[in-house]
Formats: sequence, structure tokens, C-alpha cells
Amino acid sequence: MEPHTSKGYDELLERAHALAGEMCVRVERQLVDAIESLSSGEPALVDQILRHEAVVNSLERSIDAAAGQIIARRQPTGSDLRLLLALLNVTTDLERVGDEAKKIALQARRIYAGGWPVAPRLAELRRLGEVVLGMLRRAGRALDELDARAAAELARRDAAADAMFRGLTRQLVSYMIEDPRTISACLDILLAAKSLERVGDHAMNVSEHVMYACTGRDVRHASVQEKSVIP
Repeated sequence: MEPHTSKGYDELLERAHALAGEMCVRVERQLVDAIESLSSGEPALVDQILRHEAVVNSLERSIDAAAGQIIARRQPTGSDLRLLLALLNVTTDLERVGDEAKKIALQARRIYAGGWPVAPRLAELRRLGEVVLGMLRRAGRALDELDARAAAELARRDAAADAMFRGLTRQLVSYMIEDPRTISACLDILLAAKSLERVGDHAMNVSEHVMYACTGRDVRHASVQEKSVIP
């Protein structure tokens, strides 16, 4: 971003951008804890995720307030306005990532409480978790650096995450047909997998907002090939 003649204006923009970066770090921590809960079933991780959630919600309000102050006092245009709109949209997606992390941890607690023999499926679920965690981290870096090319690379990773989710769903359906006693556990795993798939979608949305802030192109409904074209 080019500096403005008003130092105060730059400081307000930088603060809003920094708060969004901090929010991304927080929800990433929530997701790490949620994926860990799939390995351990540790109940304390749910409480830890909830503590992060309170901070995430506070950051969302702070970003909204900072953006509102800039719009009211500075009436931004061009790239500044695009950045602010992108940040406001990013906060919505990041807050929802936190919500999905909480759902994953709660499902993990149910899975381990049931004691069902579903370890092979849990291993595949964790692999999906690592993929979407990587997506969220890349989206966070793209947001921090306002890097449109890094953001565009996520489109291909989102397609891979979707394919993993579909494959896991097919395996779970087969597992339930073969052994109906595991239906409850498999449904819990499927719900956790769906939450992970949604996290991947939200990471993709963050990258799309970054591309809009950087290039002015709205690529929310574009194809993977179209998203890869950086002016």
C-alpha cells in the first residue's frame, strides 16, 4: 500500500489490517486445537477453543469499529475502500472458522465418549484437517502480505480438500452399511468432516477477498482457471 499524506489515516488502515491478521492467528489456533481433539479426545481442548472464541469475537467488533471510523472520517476510495470491504468480509469468514472449530471439538468428544472402533476413518479425518489447516495458514499469509498470487494458489487446494471430503463420505457410507452398529459414530465423524470442509471454504473465501483488495476483481464465483489469472 502506498503511504498517504495523513499519517493518522495510514495508522488507522494499518490497525484494521493488523487486527484482521491477529484474528486469523487466533482462529488458526482454534483449528489446531480442534484437529488435536480428533487425535486425543481431550475435553480440555473444547474449553480452550471457547476461550479463544471470546477473543475472536472481540477482534471482530474491533475491526468493524475501526473500519466504520475510517469510512466515516476519511471517506476512502479506490484501493483503500476495497481493502476495508475485504477486511469486513474476512472477519465474517474467520469468525465462522472459529464456529466450525468448536463443532469439530464437540464432535470429537462425542466420538471418543462412544468408544466405537472407527480409528481408520479418524486417521483420514485428521489428514483432511491438515489440508484445510494448511489452506487457512496460506490464506492468513496472503492476507498479511496482501499477496494476490498466494491467494490465487488456494483455489487448487480447495478442489483437493473437496475431493478428500467426498472420498471420506463414500467410505463412511460403506462402513455404515457393512456394520450398522457404527452408524452413530460414523455420523459424528461425517459432521466433523463437513465442518473441516467448510473451514476450507472459508479459507478460500478469505483468499478471494484478498484478491479483490489487491486487484479489484471479484472472483467469488469464478472458475479455478479464472482465479489463477493475476493482472
